[in-house]
Amino acid sequence: MPDRAPAAPAVPAVPSLQPTRDPRVTLDDLLEVVLNKGAVLHLDLIIAVADIPLIGVNVRAAIAGMETMLEYGMLRQWDEATRAWAERSGSRGLELRDGERLITRMFGGHRLTGEVYSGWRPGSVHLTDRRLVVLRREPREVLWEAELAELESAALETERAVGGEDRTRLRLRLRDGGEALLSAAEPERLHRELLEQTPGAKALAAADGGGGGTAGPAGKDGHEGHLWYHEPRRGGAMWRGGRGRLDAGGLSWKSPVDARPALVLAPGDLLGVRLEERDNPAGSPYTLVLDTPGGEVVLAADALPDWTGPLHRMAAGGTGQEDGESPERRRDDGGPHR
Repeated sequence: MPDRAPAAPAVPAVPSLQPTRDPRVTLDDLLEVVLNKGAVLHLDLIIAVADIPLIGVNVRAAIAGMETMLEYGMLRQWDEATRAWAERSGSRGLELRDGERLITRMFGGHRLTGEVYSGWRPGSVHLTDRRLVVLRREPREVLWEAELAELESAALETERAVGGEDRTRLRLRLRDGGEALLSAAEPERLHRELLEQTPGAKALAAADGGGGGTAGPAGKDGHEGHLWYHEPRRGGAMWRGGRGRLDAGGLSWKSPVDARPALVLAPGDLLGVRLEERDNPAGSPYTLVLDTPGGEVVLAADALPDWTGPLHRMAAGGTGQEDGESPERRRDDGGPHR
């Protein structure tokens, strides 16, 4: 008789999963497990009446966080469609080329430098994997555009705005010798992502600007520092602290909580400068009063000589007619009355 084949080893029975309950588990723990690991529901439900099956329910469901879902290949089509829609919405008027992908979009602008007009033109900055575009929606106009392949360098630089605050700008140089200055809501992020998309571009070191700004740095007759402004208001003037800036373009004052300077005084609008003994929040007993075509402008500062000298020269038309005497002792122009 032929030998019998050896019997297959017995496979141990796999115990079925049994529900457990840990009283220490909270609802937060349960949600964390469901979102990170996921849960699969297999449900077969038969509804019978008098032992007669009438309705059958078969449910196969998966519950998990979106990241887990996508990791296991679920809802991938929906995710791709949603991302494409978000990308189209994010372009906001920028017509993407075939296969072009939008990297980021933010508010910004382009500084136009021309013979007739120079100034900032606001819009939105679009960075794609192929180009950098500054676009204005209404009326629609491409304010500036460059292919990333044409970009030679990108550098962050600091520019002094009209209100005296420092603004970070993005200066771009192209391989054909062209140059552009852009503003952006997040210039550092735009600079970083731009260099990631343009490996051949050089990242120049950030530098203090000054050229091309809306207001240059204070010159030898200028000054900048903390200044109190007795701001006229409907309910009565009140003292506000802020930063003043005096340069060839005139005097400006801006509070740190304001978006724009509350005081901008051109050199031709300054008719006279005098000091008067008035109460003010600064340490000096004197208050600086400026005569302008619109009335008095009242200021106060801890170090008045730093302001009165340049203001006197500004009132004199920059001719340097100041006699060198301390402004606190001037009386011919209404100096401090003692």
